[in-house]
Amino acid sequence: MKCKYILFFVILLIGCEQKREVETSFYFWKTVYQTNAAEQNYLQHFNSKKLFVRILDVDRDLNGGISPVAPIKFKDQLPATLQLVPVVFIVNEVLKEVNDAQIKKLAANIVQFVDGKVKQAGKSNYAELQIDCDWTATTRTSYFLLLKEIKKYIGNKTISSTLRLHQLKNQEKSGIPPVDKVLLMCYNMGNLRKYGTQNSILDVKEFKKYAGENLGYYPMPIDVALPLFSWAVVFRNGNYAGISKRLKLANLTANGAFTKMHNGLYQANTDLPEFGLYKNDEIRFEASKFEDIRQSAVYLDKYLPRKPLNLVFYHLDEQTLNNFKIYELEEITHILR
Repeated sequence: MKCKYILFFVILLIGCEQKREVETSFYFWKTVYQTNAAEQNYLQHFNSKKLFVRILDVDRDLNGGISPVAPIKFKDQLPATLQLVPVVFIVNEVLKEVNDAQIKKLAANIVQFVDGKVKQAGKSNYAELQIDCDWTATTRTSYFLLLKEIKKYIGNKTISSTLRLHQLKNQEKSGIPPVDKVLLMCYNMGNLRKYGTQNSILDVKEFKKYAGENLGYYPMPIDVALPLFSWAVVFRNGNYAGISKRLKLANLTANGAFTKMHNGLYQANTDLPEFGLYKNDEIRFEASKFEDIRQSAVYLDKYLPRKPLNLVFYHLDEQTLNNFKIYELEEITHILR
């Protein structure tokens, strides 16, 4: 009889295990927003309440000044049912050798620019502003001051910051940003510039070196972003030469313009100016693989606290989404619940 009671309580405890409330949403990282039926279908299927939209990059211009780069253009307005979370990407170099007055001016300019773009998107306001910057120990003071100044302008709105894996692991060196919450970017974790066959987008073994218990110990709410994208990394004479944004896997395998080498890389057989390539350039095609994403979700579930979570997929793009089935992304969401 005693064993039956013990078994009953074990079953009761398992059944009552606290579930995590997960909201699934997407990044939108293109320079033109235009209604797309396939992309809208994903938002509707997951009942996404938010869309994280890159508004602009902030970088230095040719004269050394700080300027907006590639701001988004809204050809269409966002659906009324969808909240806009504006995202501003700040190149880390911008934060070097700036004084407090320049930072305060930058904060004002960012908020003013965002306000204008939000109105172009058909929204009267927004609840959260996200700042994306791969800050380092040398720029941490300037970045944290910028965040504080932006918070002054946006008042009771939420301010969030993206968080790279090295910033999660090295909390003492990187510091904790003065924001309401962070979003951990679970991608771009390998050495992109290293010649070879590794996948620099998502490597589960590499991921585990940085995350683990740091996820549970981080002193503020933490959301996560998982990758769906792929890219073609170009090497010239064995040296990193950039990313060919137009080059797809189909281009590498279809028309004889490339030869697949014994090491798995592809070599251009001729100059291909439409892709920014020269003859003998080597290309490493990297993709986010479902099994790696699934394993990452299982790992995250083990360490993340049982608190409400925003799961953000990168990113909302029809060609990118075509590489995945809806049920696969549903599985990722279910694992984290």
